[in-house]
Amino acid sequence: MEHQTALDRTRRWIASMVIGLNLCPFAQRVFVGDKIRYVVVDATNEAALLKELANELKMLSAAPIETVETTLLIHPYVLGDFLDYNDFLDRAEEQLETLGLSGIIQIASFHPNYQFADTEPDAVENFTNRSPYPMLHLLREESIDASADDEEALLDIPRRNIETLRALGRDRIDSMFKHIDDV
Repeated sequence: MEHQTALDRTRRWIASMVIGLNLCPFAQRVFVGDKIRYVVVDATNEAALLKELANELKMLSAAPIETVETTLLIHPYVLGDFLDYNDFLDRAEEQLETLGLSGIIQIASFHPNYQFADTEPDAVENFTNRSPYPMLHLLREESIDASADDEEALLDIPRRNIETLRALGRDRIDSMFKHIDDV
């Protein structure tokens, strides 16, 4: 797979799903402002992905926030199985701590087969974190703090997202994901 294909699909996913459905009310500002760093890695095992993650964490923490506010580390060749991906998240958090970046950067998780605990695999609420490829979203804590002046509204996002997806229904969500692939 070409990196450009992964980048294009990821951008379409952000535009149509994340921004289009307002799943993340903070995404549009950084998307339109071109402050998202997209990195497609060729890692084929967890050790190589951890190395890429360390590099990106260091890069993001050193970059001026005016130019790079957040990073999407897209890894299409490793952790395609969601349970393996989910287990890897602990190692990713350990990497964050090892680099002394806990409280500075946080890692959000997205995967094509994302499944919240206690949900069925095809439950629509899982689509709040489903993406075209496995990816790690590296977010600066200061960006979250600056964008989230209303903590009540921030805490209400997951509930609102589930309501939005349930109202759309599985057929419409599947259609939206198919459009991401078809363009």
